[in-house]
Amino acid sequence: MGLHLTGDDSADALLTDNPFALLVGMLLDQQVPMETAFAGPAKLRDRLGAIDPATIAGCDPDAFLEAFRMSPAVHRFPASMATRVQALAAAVRDDWGGDTAAIWTSAGQDGSAPSGAEILRRLQALPGFGEQKAKIFLALLGKQLGLTAADWREASGHYGDPGSHRSIADVTNVESLKLVREAKKAMKAAVKKR
Repeated sequence: MGLHLTGDDSADALLTDNPFALLVGMLLDQQVPMETAFAGPAKLRDRLGAIDPATIAGCDPDAFLEAFRMSPAVHRFPASMATRVQALAAAVRDDWGGDTAAIWTSAGQDGSAPSGAEILRRLQALPGFGEQKAKIFLALLGKQLGLTAADWREASGHYGDPGSHRSIADVTNVESLKLVREAKKAMKAAVKKR
């Protein structure tokens, strides 16, 4: 089962096969369309030759920023987002031995599989991952990538609700993307009415 988040088969295959690319896509998912954010890792891979924590963290910051700025740009705010992606890469390299999936698969201190709450805590400890972004990513792992951690739905809040269309975690095709966009639009309208 592969992800279908960008509308581009190659970019989606990268997200499906490369946990770090998926994590970077989630980091980029702000102030740009969802598909643009999640297509960003493929652009970086194509421009740098690889997308892994060691390569990104070790890249010269100016060269990395240039890769972000190349047309079409990876993000509408290339300078700040390039810095955030490099910080994320350094954290995964240094704190998780470069193994992104270990964030949601490695055993806890008691030797047992991590719970949803523990994975959420680990995600929130990453640079650029606040509570909402961490909950959405946890829901994405559970809904689309088969994460079986205990209580992942509860830990991801309403993003884990079955049958919902609130976030990228619920995008599986063009129709579901449309439903998520409509739900986000309705949420923004409700906030404006307050």
